[in-house]
Amino acid sequence: MGRELTLSIDAMGGDSGPPTLMAGVAIARKRHPNAHFILNGDENVLKPLLQKHRALSKNVEIRHAPDVVSMGEKPSQAIRRGRNSSMWHAVEAVAQGEANVAVSAGNTGALMAISLFRLRAAPGISRPAIAVIWPTIKGQCVVLDVGANAGADAEQLVDFAVMGEAFSRTIFGIERPTVGLLNIGEEDVKGIEPVKRAGHILRASKLPIEFNGFIEGDDIGAGAVDVVVTDGFTGNVALKTAEGTAKLVAHFLRLSLKRSFFGRIGGLLSQGAFRALRQKLDPRTGGVFLGLNGLVVKSHGSADAHGFASAIDLAVEMAESDMLARIAADRAGLEIPAQNGNGSGPVLAKPEEHQAAAS
Repeated sequence: MGRELTLSIDAMGGDSGPPTLMAGVAIARKRHPNAHFILNGDENVLKPLLQKHRALSKNVEIRHAPDVVSMGEKPSQAIRRGRNSSMWHAVEAVAQGEANVAVSAGNTGALMAISLFRLRAAPGISRPAIAVIWPTIKGQCVVLDVGANAGADAEQLVDFAVMGEAFSRTIFGIERPTVGLLNIGEEDVKGIEPVKRAGHILRASKLPIEFNGFIEGDDIGAGAVDVVVTDGFTGNVALKTAEGTAKLVAHFLRLSLKRSFFGRIGGLLSQGAFRALRQKLDPRTGGVFLGLNGLVVKSHGSADAHGFASAIDLAVEMAESDMLARIAADRAGLEIPAQNGNGSGPVLAKPEEHQAAAS
C-alpha cells in the first residue's frame, strides 16, 4: 500500500466478538503496515485486548462506543437507538471524512440502514446493493444484490449492473466485464417484466461492459459471466442455497470417508486437498455495500480472525481504487427510458431525476 489509509472498524460486531476481530486486525496490520485503524467499541473491553497485540499500538486508535447492535435487532431500531453503538461510530467516521472505509461483521440489515442513513445513496443511484465475490469453475465472479432490496425494478437492476461492472474492474482488473441478468431462462420472452426491461436497457446502453443477456442459476458457478445481476430476494436465496449445499457436500464427504479403514486413511492423505477446497468455497469475506457516498465492507458474521482480515484486505483494495468515481461517471452517462404514466410510451429520464424521485 503506497499511502496511509484509515479504516474504521466495528470492533464489537459478529458472532465471535472482539477477541476474534482484534486478532483479525492484527493479521491485517501485518499485511498493510501503513494503514491506520480506528477501533470503535467499549474501551473497557478493547484496551485489555490491545495489550495482547502490542504491535498494533502505533496503528490503532480506540473510540469509545458503549452500545452494541445485536444480530437480531431490526434496522429501524438500530437507527433510533444505535447512535452510541460501535456500528454507528464506524460508519460515522466515513461520513465525517475521518476514515476511507468502514468494516463490520455485525447485523447486515442494521449496517445497511445506518450506512444509507449516514452516507446516503450516490448521485444517480436509486438503491444501494450488497455485492459478494462468488467462487466459480473459472475463478470468481461478482453477484449483486444479495440482500439489500427485497425486490428491484428495471432501473434498479441497471444500477446494479453499473455498480457490479465497476466493482469487477476494481477487484479483478477486467476492463470490460461480462454481465448477465439472472432469470428463469435465457430466452428474451422469459422472466418478469423488470428483468426483461432491464435487459432491453442494457443492450442499448454504451456502458463499458459485454452484456451477455439472461443467465440461469447454474451459470453462476459455471462462471458464465463476470457480473451476475439480480434482486436482493433472489440473490440472498441463491447465496444461502449455495452455502448450504457446500456444507451438505462436505458433510456427506466426511461420512463417506469414515465408513471404512481405507476411507479414513484416504481422508488423512487428502487433508491438504480438502483444506484447499474449503478455502476456495469459503464465504467468510462477506459482502460490499455499493451505491453509497462512501465505502462499507460487511464481513461474514461467523468469520474467524483470518476471515475478518480478508474483509479488511478487500476494504483496503476498494479504498485505494477509484471505484466510486467510476460508478458515478458510468451512471451519469446513462439515460434510462422511464415509463410514461399515461401509457403513451417511454420518456427519457436523467439520473438526477430518478434520484430526486427515489428520495
